[in-house]
Amino acid sequence: MHPYRRRLLTPAILVAILIGATLWQLYQGPTARVIPTQAGAPVAVGDEINLLARLIAAEAGDEPYEGQVAVAATILNRVASPLFPSSISGVVFEPWAFESVHNGLIWQVTNLASPSRAAADALNGWDPTGGALFFWNPGKPVSPWIWSRAIITQIGNHVFAL
Repeated sequence: MHPYRRRLLTPAILVAILIGATLWQLYQGPTARVIPTQAGAPVAVGDEINLLARLIAAEAGDEPYEGQVAVAATILNRVASPLFPSSISGVVFEPWAFESVHNGLIWQVTNLASPSRAAADALNGWDPTGGALFFWNPGKPVSPWIWSRAIITQIGNHVFAL
């Protein structure tokens, strides 16, 4: 095949794929946006955001607002990292990852106003941690292993690390 024709063929194929994908979405009609969970069952985006807000409330409800956003950003950083599950629910429910999940506090929190705003700010790109994958309260008992992580910053009572 002539090189000129090959250069024209690739964009034509891409355009055809995009048109096909658009038509497929139109054919399916309006559907709720979903995020895949680790188990593969889709979870509505609103449920994932509610779960994120509940984790923020349980882990950092008494922290300053920036600290709440930092906890949310850390969860989202984990979702984006190949080292962790690729969904909010996957990260939240990872065994022994969060004390508030293990002890059930995540289901007992009731004031989600500030944590919901913090989740939205983190989802919109605010990351006061600079890319942290871990956080903990140094005033509470924690596994000695966590201290091997490189601390980036401290916000409120939590430290954030890589």
